[in-house]
Amino acid sequence: MRAQVASWDEERAERSVAVLKAVADPSRYRLLWALSERELPVGRLAELIGAQVAATSQHLAKLRTLGLVASRREGTRIYYRAAGPRVRALLESAVLAAGEAALADTAAYPEPAQRREPALRKSRATARAHRPATEH
Repeated sequence: MRAQVASWDEERAERSVAVLKAVADPSRYRLLWALSERELPVGRLAELIGAQVAATSQHLAKLRTLGLVASRREGTRIYYRAAGPRVRALLESAVLAAGEAALADTAAYPEPAQRREPALRKSRATARAHRPATEH
């Protein structure tokens, strides 16, 4: 059964677009993906995305403002987690939509046979070259 979305009003549309824009940033997408699997401190999250702690904190603040992450303090450390299973569902929906878009592009613009053929010949030649030698 598919969930129904109530009719859209301007405020709801703006909030939805803000969430999509936040998730569209590669660093924030990666943070959300990691946080949908487990709770992590800021320092570890910064390592995961290859960013400074300050920049990571700014990303997390934006995600927290939008209600996508929650935090808790333990001593001097702050731990973050996804704000529920809907966050993972959002990320997985993006993956599915990207896959569907790629399939649609392939169907709409199939690769010409002449471009596929050299690649096919090359892969066959590579496969022959890597076959184990057999004694006759």
